[in-house]
Amino acid sequence: MKEQILAVQRMQDYISENLGEAISMEELAAVSMFSPWHSYRIFRQYTGLTPADYIRRLRLSRSALRIRDEGCSITEAAFDACFGSPEGYQRAFFKEFGCNPGEYAQNPIPIGLFIPYGAKYRELISETFNEEENMKVTISRVTKPARSVIIKRGIAAKDYFEYCNEVGCDIWGLLTSMKSISHEPVCLWLPEEYRKPGTSEYVQGVEVLSGYDGPIPDGFDIIDLPEAEYLMFCGEPFEEENFCQAINTVQKQLEEYDPSELGLKWDESNPKIQLEPIASRGYIEMKAVKAR
Repeated sequence: MKEQILAVQRMQDYISENLGEAISMEELAAVSMFSPWHSYRIFRQYTGLTPADYIRRLRLSRSALRIRDEGCSITEAAFDACFGSPEGYQRAFFKEFGCNPGEYAQNPIPIGLFIPYGAKYRELISETFNEEENMKVTISRVTKPARSVIIKRGIAAKDYFEYCNEVGCDIWGLLTSMKSISHEPVCLWLPEEYRKPGTSEYVQGVEVLSGYDGPIPDGFDIIDLPEAEYLMFCGEPFEEENFCQAINTVQKQLEEYDPSELGLKWDESNPKIQLEPIASRGYIEMKAVKAR
């Protein structure tokens, strides 16, 4: 992998770890191991943003989730996000999301949160990968309640990468801003009965309570899913650079697994579920089952 990409990743990691502190270009240059000028240039090249814009957008997005989930005051959110005043913070928040933070606290409408994909991650998605040796996969039974799912359909996508090409990876920021009964967005492989003509099998969305009557972003649909039992396949925690191998290992285990030893069979009438690959918890997929 190019040294420049690794340098940008180090800068991104440093920003994430020090987001509540003042961050200078000199500090970023020190972790990148390039000059400030060159560090600035490659950061913009691989992220599409200047370091200052990247930091500002990330601080605003993190603060939006705090306002939504922790109920912190606007003043606290402003100073924790390193803004000089609540007024400056409110102006920046409105410019970024199209609503002011007080309104969002009272009515957390879907907003486009900034999701900071790592430079190293972007490079890895084009690489081939093999099964990760010696990675254990844990299988457990879980019951998903009857629920609705607000989804964004693609065109012909059958997996994450195709979906990103059709819809764009930034959709994850909008989904993350929406309150979910499962506390995070989900990716689904839809059975035929839930698809519309000319739309994708693979979609992303947010699980909400059945009978949901809140806002639905433009271009989204809502589907209703019944209560269903799932087998959850969870891999071990992994290093970020090994995320492709971690995904491949879990998917291979799922494809080869025979649920008949549990007195079950696959239930193809319910969507298969994919959760965001998070290195600290391992990669997770779930597939519905029913009694034989």
